[in-house]
Amino acid sequence: MTTRRSLLLLAGTGLALTATGCREPAAATPATAPDVLLADTGSGLVRLSPTGAQPLGTAAAAFDGAHLYATGSTGLEQIDPATGEAVRRSALGDGWLPRVVSTDGRVCALSEAAGATVPAARTRTPLVVMDSTGPRKFNLPGVIEPDAFTSDGTGLFVLDWLPATAPDHYRVRLLDLGTGQIQPLLTRNKTPVPTGAEEEMRGEGRQAVLSADKQMLFTLYTHQPGHAHTRDLLSGRPGNAHAFVHVLHLTERWAFCLDLPHPFGEGAPGTCALAANARYIAVADLAAGKLAYCSAPSLTVERLVAIPAGDAPAALALSPDGRTLVGAGDRVTVLDTTTGATASSWKVPGPVRGLGLTVDGKRLYAGVPDGVAWFDTASGTVAGEQGVPGLTALRHVI
Repeated sequence: MTTRRSLLLLAGTGLALTATGCREPAAATPATAPDVLLADTGSGLVRLSPTGAQPLGTAAAAFDGAHLYATGSTGLEQIDPATGEAVRRSALGDGWLPRVVSTDGRVCALSEAAGATVPAARTRTPLVVMDSTGPRKFNLPGVIEPDAFTSDGTGLFVLDWLPATAPDHYRVRLLDLGTGQIQPLLTRNKTPVPTGAEEEMRGEGRQAVLSADKQMLFTLYTHQPGHAHTRDLLSGRPGNAHAFVHVLHLTERWAFCLDLPHPFGEGAPGTCALAANARYIAVADLAAGKLAYCSAPSLTVERLVAIPAGDAPAALALSPDGRTLVGAGDRVTVLDTTTGATASSWKVPGPVRGLGLTVDGKRLYAGVPDGVAWFDTASGTVAGEQGVPGLTALRHVI
């Protein structure tokens, strides 16, 4: 997401850190990752485990990495990320690419085109939705990109790009999988969005993560000057949000935009990162040197704290025991979530390309170009490294 992560960090009495101390990495012995990871590479998704690397090619994972679909020699395969074994195979013609997986893993949406920051112009969009009953095919007018499933799997949120002849912005809409009709979303008070009041957004800087209860999808948007939310369009206000978190309720089917304060979103998109847990939606903006803590229950900005500024790609993780980890350049900065104070800074053997923690919190993984490294969170030292040719981003720790 992006991410779309379930993250914990062990911060027990063994994590003896000073406010200004920096941990340099100990010599790391090359090894295979002791946990199961999913990572993006130049040749597609790769599953890493103690037994080695398993290339998956064109594949799609659920927002938390718990479910996985890939194209195989027999068609579409549903793969158990924990074991790497196919648990279901479905015959499907060539040319279909898995794009979106439901939070429960029962449904997968496929298209003929790979995902792109801005898709190519086209008059119609073929989609396939695969579940246990087999494929359902749709031929939709315009440029339609799958985005997320409703919790019950009966609807597919899509990005409806406009204009179809030269797409440069889109609106989020809902495809009813029973009728095949595309319709507007609901507002936060569960009323239909009136005609002409649908928000239109641009695709720059999108990153998405699930809420802790998997009921909501939080998507970060940057570089949106002049954007008018539905509430602005309804009230007649002009609107001018450079950055916001788009909240999509997967069960109740409403959308809401949580505005981020200036100067969030004005720097390069890669310098922003998003993470969430039951308490917070957190957004880091390295270009601004700021970290925003937003209330997940109330969807409001609570406070801002200062973080080291820079222009490197950002990574972010939250822990329920009161730690926030910000990855940038060759450092992971550990913050006290309550005070915003820096607890420690750990050196990473390469520029950070994603962060993730094991469920028990004993290891922190950092993606780096062409590999991953993992830290022992009790000591803050590098415990191992594994080469992964072409790695571009660490996606999930299973």
